[in-house]
Amino acid sequence: MVKYKLLSVLCCLCFATARAQVGEHRSVLSIGANAGYVLSNVGFDPTVKQGMHGGMTGGLSVRYVCEKYFNTICSVYAEVNYASIGWKQNIKTAKNADVINENGLAEKYSRTLGYVQIPIFAHLAWGREQRGFNFFVQAGPQIGFLLNESTSKNYDTPNLDATTGRSNTIVAQESMPVERKFDYGIAGGVGVEWSHPRWGHFLLEGRYYYGLGNIYGSSKRDFFGKSNFGNIVVKATYLHDL
Repeated sequence: MVKYKLLSVLCCLCFATARAQVGEHRSVLSIGANAGYVLSNVGFDPTVKQGMHGGMTGGLSVRYVCEKYFNTICSVYAEVNYASIGWKQNIKTAKNADVINENGLAEKYSRTLGYVQIPIFAHLAWGREQRGFNFFVQAGPQIGFLLNESTSKNYDTPNLDATTGRSNTIVAQESMPVERKFDYGIAGGVGVEWSHPRWGHFLLEGRYYYGLGNIYGSSKRDFFGKSNFGNIVVKATYLHDL
């Protein structure tokens, strides 16, 4: 019986030692700021032809490095940002020519939506921790809250003439304010980081966000069956260890 107990203790010690060798504990909290540029659109159904809406994003960043597992630096990374997103319509005729408004100008329409966005990511990096470069990937959920919206257009009534007007005749979204002010989805990105013990951490990243919620109602009685965001983000971040 004693022999089995000793064997059990030895097995536990071996497991603990192996665990300690594989996973090295970290406890590094960093805070900082980020800024970047967002290209966005909305996935409407029925389809609304669009280009990409451009806008700025920026805010606060925080990261907690908790472990180095094998060669992987494991962290939790989060942001609180203000982002200018929305959609920009691509208004063309069936022959891909500009649609002309009542003033003789090409019709233009865009909607700008100001959101507070909060992404929370699992952040995995490979390379140098404190002096030099590493490569990272990160992914996780993101929520957003609409603060304001504005419209830019250069016509009073859209030109839907059968011969000279729009090939895409879906215009309900042009007069509809956003109905659902809470947004949620998933985001992921890849990037590089340069670190220095005295100067901190500098990150450059490309990210994509896919909205799982809709900005308009999506029931059978609503006009749109789908109206979710897609965002492409390029941003730079600075972090300083506390």
